[in-house]
Amino acid sequence: MSAPSVRAALHMWVPVAILACLVLAVFAAGQLHWLDSLYEKLFGPPDLGEIAFETIQRRASPNDALACPPGFCGSARSNVVPPTYPATADALRRRVRRYFAAQGGGLVASDDTRLHDRFVVRTRFLRFPDTVDVEIVPTDAEHATLAVYSRSQLGGFDLGTNLRRVRALLEALGPGVASASRELRRV
Repeated sequence: MSAPSVRAALHMWVPVAILACLVLAVFAAGQLHWLDSLYEKLFGPPDLGEIAFETIQRRASPNDALACPPGFCGSARSNVVPPTYPATADALRRRVRRYFAAQGGGLVASDDTRLHDRFVVRTRFLRFPDTVDVEIVPTDAEHATLAVYSRSQLGGFDLGTNLRRVRALLEALGPGVASASRELRRV
């Protein structure tokens, strides 16, 4: 290449490289909160609304995950069976709320009668909104388990994000008193 053509190529690619570096810096700093309002304008509120675990219908697309005690979620197939925890229902609920607060999730609805909370949680880099429902299920005065349903607002495939979120929550809550939660294949 001649010197003038090299200079012309540099003049064209230097601004593109600078812009790419700026975009990467924004991603690295996690400063994409403006995406929250953009997604809401384009796709509606990030909260996907209330569900009832007893009558839950799983999505046909693979962008949700369900952890449910046996018999609690009707005919819906669980990805994971959660353990029973050595904690009262109220204590387990407080731990779940603290976990999602630490993850940047916002509590958007709560039903104290059913011990049911709904959170909006966003993915780390592109801040895609997901709705997570959690219902605490007391097993006796000193033990409880829970049902968790995490689902994406955007896209037809979540690259396993919702299942990783459910597993991370169960792991963060600590070991259960029953056998460890078992993984189930989704059909």
